[in-house]
Amino acid sequence: MTLRARAVVDACRVIARFSEDPENITRTYLSPPTHQVHHFLNAWMNRLGMETRVDAAGNLRGLHRGRQPGSPRLLIGSHIDTVPNGGAFDGVLGVVMGLSLIEGLGGHRLDYGVEVIAFSEEEGVRFGVPFIGSRALVGDIDDALLRQQDRQGISLADAIAQFGLNPSELAGALLHPDTFAYLEFHIEQGPVLEDLNTGLGIVESIAGQSRYNLTFYGQANHAGTIPMRLRYDALAGAAEWILAVERLALATPGLVATTGRLQVLPGAVNVIPGEVSVSLDIRHPTNSARLEAIQSLLSIADRIASARALSLHTIQHFDQSAIAMDPVLAKALESAAVRTGAAPRHLVSGAGHDAGMIARNIPSAMLFVRSPGGISHHPDETVREDDVQAALETGLYFLKHLDPAAVAAKTLQDASETPP
Repeated sequence: MTLRARAVVDACRVIARFSEDPENITRTYLSPPTHQVHHFLNAWMNRLGMETRVDAAGNLRGLHRGRQPGSPRLLIGSHIDTVPNGGAFDGVLGVVMGLSLIEGLGGHRLDYGVEVIAFSEEEGVRFGVPFIGSRALVGDIDDALLRQQDRQGISLADAIAQFGLNPSELAGALLHPDTFAYLEFHIEQGPVLEDLNTGLGIVESIAGQSRYNLTFYGQANHAGTIPMRLRYDALAGAAEWILAVERLALATPGLVATTGRLQVLPGAVNVIPGEVSVSLDIRHPTNSARLEAIQSLLSIADRIASARALSLHTIQHFDQSAIAMDPVLAKALESAAVRTGAAPRHLVSGAGHDAGMIARNIPSAMLFVRSPGGISHHPDETVREDDVQAALETGLYFLKHLDPAAVAAKTLQDASETPP
C-alpha cells in the first residue's frame, strides 16, 4: 500500500479520537471536539499553503488557488460530525482525501482553484435537521431553523454563537459565485460494492428521503385492572403500524422504511402506554414511489388509530427529493477510474449526502469507496487501503484532466433546455 493511502487512513483514525465520549466516536454539531478537528485540519491546510477560514455555520474551508486570479473553483468536501457511537470514516474520509489530493498536486496550480470544505453538520443528530453545514452554502438556513432547539434547549443560533461565530454572518457561507462543480468522496455505507467485489462506485443519484414523527394517543391506565377489550393501548396501535411499514417496504421494490425511534409514555411496567411517538425514515430512488408509499402509510396509521379509538398526530421533519448527479462529472470520474486501473460500478445512494444539497445549485458528483462488511454508523466501520489508493489515483487524474468550461457548457445547455 502506498504511504499516501495509509496516511489518509491514519488521519481519519486520529480525528476519531476527537469525541464527546472517550469510550466511543461521537461528535455532534459544534460540540467542543469540533474545535480539535478544525485545529488538526487547519494545520494541514496551512502546510499546503491554502487560505483558510471558518464560516458562520462552522464549516472549515481551505482554498488552493488556481493559476490565474479569478479562476473558477471546484469544491471538494464532506462532513466531520458523526452519529452517536459512530465510525471513523463516514464523512471524514472525504475531507481528508480532499487534502491528500491537494498534497498530491505537489504545489502544482491547476487552471481552476480547489476549495476543500469540512462541513460542520450532516447527520441531523443535535437539532433533528440534517445538512446544516451544506444548507448554509445554498442559503437554506432560515429563522425557523435558527430557532430550532436541541435537547438542552439551546437554539441553533445560540449554538453558533457559543462556538465563537456570528449567525448574522451566514450570508458569507454561500457558495462562491465562481464555484463550477462539487465532488465528494465517501464510504458506500452499504454492501453493494463488496458484493460486486469492486472498490469504487460512481453514484448516479441519491435516493429521495422523508422523515416523519407519528404520535399515537390512547389512555394510560392500570395494567392489572383494565380488561383487554376495554384498553386504549397506544403502544399496541403503534406496533401494528410498525409491522405495516415493514410489510409495505418488503412489497415495494427499491423502498426502504425504518421506524428507528420510539418514545413510550408513561413508560412504567405496570401502566398501559397512553402515548407513543414513532419515527419514520422512508427512502426510494424515485420521488413518485416514495410519495405514494408515504400516503399509504399515513392512511394505514389513520385507520389503525380509528379502529383502536386512538388519536393520532403526524409531523413531517424532513423531505428531500431524489437528486441526480451530474452526468458530465460522473463520466469524467469513471474515465479517471478506468485510466488509473480501477473498475468502478454505477449505483444509487440510499443514504443522504451533502452532495444532494449542493447539487441544487451546481453540478455535483460522488465517488464511493467500498465499506468492508457493508458496515457504517458503527465503531467497526472501516476501509481498505487499496481502495483508498484507487480513489486517490482516480481523484488526482480527475483533477488534472477536468475541464471547467465543459462542465459549464453542459450546465448552460441543460438550463436552456429546461421549460420556463
